[in-house]
Amino acid sequence: MIRLGSNSQTRALLLNNANIEFIQNGGDFDEDSIKTTNPKSFCYEATKGKFNELYKKYGIKDMPLLVADSVVTTKGLLLRKAKDENDARNMLELQSGSETSVITCMIYKSKDKEIIDISITTYIFNKFEENDINEYIKSGVCFGKAGAIMVEGFCKPYIKEVKGYESTAMGLCVEKLKAFM
Repeated sequence: MIRLGSNSQTRALLLNNANIEFIQNGGDFDEDSIKTTNPKSFCYEATKGKFNELYKKYGIKDMPLLVADSVVTTKGLLLRKAKDENDARNMLELQSGSETSVITCMIYKSKDKEIIDISITTYIFNKFEENDINEYIKSGVCFGKAGAIMVEGFCKPYIKEVKGYESTAMGLCVEKLKAFM
């Protein structure tokens, strides 16, 4: 049994699908306190900040702690979660017909092991159809997703090429986690 330090339903689904038993306790770390615009650095700093907050609160006496965070980058830009419909549209238009990478950092700490991993999954997308973008934004599913993308949903029919694990793009590289556990 591990403690998932995240409120993400997608991360919980990934752990369930991997048959990893967990309890879920997210935190309140303020990502806006991070000043860097470097996508990989931002992802690491956000994960470390969340980890430190939850480690102080729960420790690892009862069970190991797992924390993760993801960001999206395209054209060298850091794309976090969309703040509104215009922000979501801008992010999706940047990624349409482009190469987009999802960077996921995870920190796992047990009594005898600490793992810090940064994984990247890169997609080349075909051009997104305007009607599909409009429907996706209207559905609200894009909110709460890094870069406003959902590779297992909206983006799936537009994937031209992929390098890396889909789980990384969904917010937690379970393949690497299972190998470490």
